[in-house]
Amino acid sequence: MATRTMTERGRSTLSSWAAGQRKLRPQRFTPAADGLRFAFYGRMSTVDFQDRASSCRWQRDHAGDLVAGHGRIVVEFFDEGVSRRVPWPDRPQASRLLDALTDAARGFDAIVVGEYERAFHGQQLEQLTPTLLSHGLQLWLPETYGPVDFNNPRQLALLDLLGVHSQREVSRARHRTTAAMRAQAELQGRHLGGRPPYGYQLTDAGPHPNRAHAAWGRRLHRLEPDPATAHHVRWIFGQRLAGRSVASIARALNDNGVPCPSGADPARNPHRSGRQWMLTTVAAILANPRYTGRQVWNRQRTDRDALPERGTFDRHHEIQRWSASTDWVISRKIAHPPLVSEEHFIAVQAIHTAPTPADGIPRRYVLAGVICCGVCGRIMDSHWIHSRPGYRCRHGHTSTRTRTSTQPKILYIREDHLLDRIRHDKGLHRHHPALRSPDPEKLANYVRTNNMIIVCDHHAWTIEAETAIYPLTPAGSFLATTAKIPAQRDGDR
Repeated sequence: MATRTMTERGRSTLSSWAAGQRKLRPQRFTPAADGLRFAFYGRMSTVDFQDRASSCRWQRDHAGDLVAGHGRIVVEFFDEGVSRRVPWPDRPQASRLLDALTDAARGFDAIVVGEYERAFHGQQLEQLTPTLLSHGLQLWLPETYGPVDFNNPRQLALLDLLGVHSQREVSRARHRTTAAMRAQAELQGRHLGGRPPYGYQLTDAGPHPNRAHAAWGRRLHRLEPDPATAHHVRWIFGQRLAGRSVASIARALNDNGVPCPSGADPARNPHRSGRQWMLTTVAAILANPRYTGRQVWNRQRTDRDALPERGTFDRHHEIQRWSASTDWVISRKIAHPPLVSEEHFIAVQAIHTAPTPADGIPRRYVLAGVICCGVCGRIMDSHWIHSRPGYRCRHGHTSTRTRTSTQPKILYIREDHLLDRIRHDKGLHRHHPALRSPDPEKLANYVRTNNMIIVCDHHAWTIEAETAIYPLTPAGSFLATTAKIPAQRDGDR
């Protein structure tokens, strides 16, 4: 009956016997009744390649050996899948630990870690020190054989060395990994992970070349054309080579009911609606060099930008940025079946719709951001009209959808007409004489400096200042209030 009871509780007969034997032997460490109460902190870098139970166990065992005879661990904080480079306030469990420090009823007197590199990187401990001292909390490290003495120069020098070593270890690992991935992409054309581009699917490419990984069942993958979507990619490139605009291509895909990438495979983009093609989606496909059959790596990189200083910790956030084409790593051989030839891909990149003035003199939109649509209230978009800079408002409509008769008419404003009206409005100049300046840059700077907004609709133009509204289009004005653009200039109807 006793054996059955132990088994029902989840303990084997052998475990029960071993537990009984330990009771008969003296304990290696016997914490004093009034010993310190410790909060244990640990961390592991990855979830897919590390075992949480074993990683936490060995770190806690090291910490337990360190504090044995001085107290006991009463609470545990363990971060999973978090790099040591992440500051403590941005780690989930470390952040909880920092919040617990300020609680008078926190329930622990000191913090213990099983290994310095698991908890700190670079100068993170130096940044944590004021918080520990202000709350009267000790920090126990195996490397200092007990509590850290922040007044001991030798220990401070050791902590600096450990911080540099931890930072160097991360840098070396990143360099080795990056160099290996660069070689695998360039020399082998290997698929290095991630979602396949629209038009492709992942297929098995044989066992992993590393025998240990192969023994664990890991296999390589390569890209193969997706029968359901590859022909759409070929059609997109063909239409662009024929001179069709990106907006009109997206509109045609939507009109024909072609599922967009997130609609064709919702699992690849669960955060997207999958309802329709966007102009940026088509543009991204046209700019992806992997459709040539070459493996291309390092098109994007992850930068760590500093956040505004808050407290004693250096805070950063990771942001994805596009790398220059000179930094791409391109495979020397064709790695997968191409959907477009290299010559056609390069030809597509040379197609652009950036307008050029008739006189060849480059210009910019001087009033961008200060012209507001009087119909819907939106800031008007910069747009090229009759070989001159201008502005338009689609009232929320996008060029990837076919217009309907119920939508309001698109508003177009030419910048030269607007500037000329401002320069010659005598009623406006009585209050703002600087607006008669013939220099467009000075005029635009005055408008922005004085927080003015230019409001336009199909019938009237006004300038709204903080204290008054000045009409710019009196009845019988000789200036046109709207401008037409050539049909299909930008993909609009």
